Amino acid sequence: MKIHRFDDVQVGDELPEWVTAPVTRHTLGLYAGASGDYNPLHIDIDFARQAGMPDVFAHGMLSMAYLGRLLTNWVEQSAIRSYSVRFLAITHIGDKVSCRATIADKFVDKGEKQVLLNLTTRNQAGEMKLQGQAVIALS
Repeated sequence: MKIHRFDDVQVGDELPEWVTAPVTRHTLGLYAGASGDYNPLHIDIDFARQAGMPDVFAHGMLSMAYLGRLLTNWVEQSAIRSYSVRFLAITHIGDKVSCRATIADKFVDKGEKQVLLNLTTRNQAGEMKLQGQAVIALS
């Protein structure tokens, strides 16, 4: 069981970074099946090239799911009060997705102790792909 105490975390603390294996075509095919998102830009190289892209690229929601994994590696899913991201750049085949979270604020909302996390994903070159926030309840 994952237990994190409000009094044990401070603004500026970082969660343990979570880095994925390189994104592959196989990964995209599996994600398409699991999510039901069969957009050909993500799985059909001919279609992607006709659209002006050099290759297929990862679903934005795949990187958001990776960030979700970072969160649930830290707390139970039921502790997540909100979670949102902005998509900044394309994640390409071969990119390793590095997920990071930093505690930006600690507060109490309706008697519940919570933290605000700033979230990012970057590739192996340090290029930011997603940026977001999550609110997590802590005991």
